[in-house]
Amino acid sequence: MSRNSSKPLTILIVDDDADDRQMIAEAFQENRLANELKYAEDGEQLMDYLCRRGEFKNPATSPRPGLILLDLNMPKKDGREAIKEIKGNPELRDIPVVVLTTSKAEEDIYRTYNLGVNSFITKPVTFDALVAITKDLGRYWFEIVELPSGHKDF
Repeated sequence: MSRNSSKPLTILIVDDDADDRQMIAEAFQENRLANELKYAEDGEQLMDYLCRRGEFKNPATSPRPGLILLDLNMPKKDGREAIKEIKGNPELRDIPVVVLTTSKAEEDIYRTYNLGVNSFITKPVTFDALVAITKDLGRYWFEIVELPSGHKDF
């Protein structure tokens, strides 16, 4: 939940691995975070969601995310391309993007920050470590930092 509003912000999880999406969701549940979780399987689906295309046209079922958790290595459009598109779009660039990936490559870290990503986290190996990370993410993004208010719900 954001301290800027009484309504919990939506978290959009973008990962091509169904097991990873499920584990992330279970980690958020373990922390009892009230945020609504939505999902996309690749960068193309992410951009369809953000631009309200196809199955994501309805704002009631596809609300603007308050945070995007993004994997880098995905088919169709990878996370790097998606970050570039999001941060290059004035309507979308203020949505925080946190990279959550298996990559530890210095080049990926440098390049994604250069593209405007807000944070880079390497996916942990154990579920307990993932629970700890999601707890810290929830606390940081929804309790500590001030996020812009008054977003239009595109």
